[in-house]
This record gives sequence, structure tokens and C-alpha cells, in this order.
Amino acid sequence: MKSANLTHHLLLVFSLASQGVSTDQAAGLSKLLRGIQNMQDSAGMKEIKIKKRHNQHRKSSSQTSGSSDESPKNVYGDPLEPCSKDGMAKTGFTRSGQCIDQKGDTGSHHICIDLKSTSSSGEDFCQVTGQDDWCSENMPCHEDESRDCPVEDWCVCQWAFAGYIKSAGGCDAIQKIYCEAVNIKALEAYEDDKDKYSEALKCLKDICELNDEY
Repeated sequence: MKSANLTHHLLLVFSLASQGVSTDQAAGLSKLLRGIQNMQDSAGMKEIKIKKRHNQHRKSSSQTSGSSDESPKNVYGDPLEPCSKDGMAKTGFTRSGQCIDQKGDTGSHHICIDLKSTSSSGEDFCQVTGQDDWCSENMPCHEDESRDCPVEDWCVCQWAFAGYIKSAGGCDAIQKIYCEAVNIKALEAYEDDKDKYSEALKCLKDICELNDEY
């Protein structure tokens, strides 16, 4: 590029000289034009660099937003903690011990509830929601599936949980919830249909001390 510009300016000097313009005047004019050209080239390079940085930023932002951490999260956005523990029956839709979001789990078992805790009515989740009393049964243990342990901390259906709150007499009347083991998908589902699940949403936010900006 520089070689081409130099040739152009030499030709300009010879052309002007042939037209009666002094060599010094022609050289001065050529120098001026060369300075202008350099300024344009510099501005052009600067613009290219800016565009390049902008495109790199857009690419980086796209990759960041497009990539997702597939590990399950709790209502705080932190890694989902196990719901069941050693000495308890192993919970979860896939019996992983966590209230994970799983394809095919139409019940969305995302709420970790302590079924051994005491509600204001003295009735457990199964009794209040009118289900068979599996809440008091023994099932394969969290740490050793060859043995049976009592059902205690358990991933319950988020839709049944919403009805449980109403049937129990409000959020203050239900059994204990472990927020660190509640899947954020429950919160998102309640947020998506606030008209229907406003009470469940408020209850979860109050118990887990979540702000209204979620």
C-alpha cells in the first residue's frame, strides 16, 4: 500500500513539473497530499480496530449468553443441594437425592419439604393433599439403596405444593421447606403464571427470603 502511494505521489510531482509548476512546489503539494493520505489511513485503521473489538465483544457476549451451565440451581441461583440425606429415604424423580428438573416429570417434583416437621394442623403433606400416606412409609435409603429408611426430606410436586398451601390454611401452616434444595424451576413456573400461583410464589419468596426483583 505504501509503495503504491509513493509511486502515485512521484507521478504527481512529475506531472505538475511538466505543467510549469516548480519542483519544490510540486514536492510540497505532494507532501501535503501524503500527509492527508496518512491521516485518512490512520483513521481507517482506527475504525477497523474499533469494529474488530466491537465484533469480538458481540461474539463473546453471544457465546456467554448462548452457553449455559446445565447443573441444577436452587432458588438462590446457587448449585442445587441434595434434598434427602443419609438415614433418610432417597428422594427425587429419578431417585438422585435432588429435586432436579427432569424431562417426563409432569409433576415437576421441585420442592424439598421436611415431611417429618410439624404443621399447625398436625397433618403431613400426604394427609392435607388427600394422597395415600406414602409420607410415613420406608423406602430405599439415600446412602444405601439395599436398606430402607423413613421418608423425611422429600421432593414434592410443585403443583401439589401450591394446593397444599391453600388446603393447609396458608404459608404459615405448612411443614418446613429447605430452600437450598428447592429447584429454581419451581420459582420460574410460579412466576410464569402469577394469577394462578401467586400464593405459592409469595410463600416460597417469604420462606426463602427472596426479594421482589427475582
